[in-house]
Amino acid sequence: MSAPAPGTVQTGDPATRKSRAATPPDRSRPRSRTGGWRVAIPFLLPAIVLLLLLRLVPTVAAISEAVPVGGERSPWSNFAYIFSDPSFWNAVRVTLLFAVIINPIQIALALALAVLLTKRLPFVGLWRTLILLPIAVPQVVSAIVWLVLLRPDGPLNGVATALGLPPVPWLTEPAWALTSIMIVCSWVGVGYWMTFLVTGIREIPDSLYEASSLDGAGGWRQFWSITLPSLRRPLLFVLVADTVSNFLVFAPVRVLTQGGPQGSTDLIMYNISDRAYTLGDTQAASAATLVLIVIVVAVVAVQFRLLPGKD
Repeated sequence: MSAPAPGTVQTGDPATRKSRAATPPDRSRPRSRTGGWRVAIPFLLPAIVLLLLLRLVPTVAAISEAVPVGGERSPWSNFAYIFSDPSFWNAVRVTLLFAVIINPIQIALALALAVLLTKRLPFVGLWRTLILLPIAVPQVVSAIVWLVLLRPDGPLNGVATALGLPPVPWLTEPAWALTSIMIVCSWVGVGYWMTFLVTGIREIPDSLYEASSLDGAGGWRQFWSITLPSLRRPLLFVLVADTVSNFLVFAPVRVLTQGGPQGSTDLIMYNISDRAYTLGDTQAASAATLVLIVIVVAVVAVQFRLLPGKD
């Protein structure tokens, strides 16, 4: 065997060196950031274009119509007009009353159903399917179905008459009309928000419940001490999303009541739509839309501020 050349260092036997030489180089090195963006941009581009067309462009158009620049009119004339319009303030009042009542009801029902459907109940899959079924139905279709059920000669009043009860003026009396809108919105919303809470409950470790059971904690104690604190983040999301959703209710009002009777169901989104497409006052409607955005942001900010926790 010949001696190694001067200045060289050899490690291992010849077989090891041969196997190392035959091993292909590792090409699984991370790509550069530029290469990653080149791959991601074609996938992100359709979403970005749709976001610009459906969100940013209408927002800019609404601002330009609500705050006209140039001409004889003041840039704030549209806001002065809607702030002096009693129907706009009635819509704001009805919307706030609607949100204050329906939000806790929907969240409480969604939480109760989420807790029940994560227990070992008989036919739990069937119950879950029935509760989630309204989500698959468009809201307009649900409103039409409820319109048939709630009309004066509809099935619900027929059942009430058969039981010897007086018929309920679901859509003709102001308080009952707003209640009817809440029923239709909850018919769809409760099952939808329940899905997020079910996911949150399933992420709670079973060991917490087992340890509490060994300490003698019952179902209510486990709910208040384990389930509810562990659902703080899902509940925060549901609260904020439900608030925004209820501020934007339109289809049930359009189908069931058209804002009546006596403006008792004139929610702000219906009021804006009526200004824009019935009265043709798009500038006032744009100004009202911006006011609605400010109200929603303010309410959501208060919710984040009042809820405990820093994250």
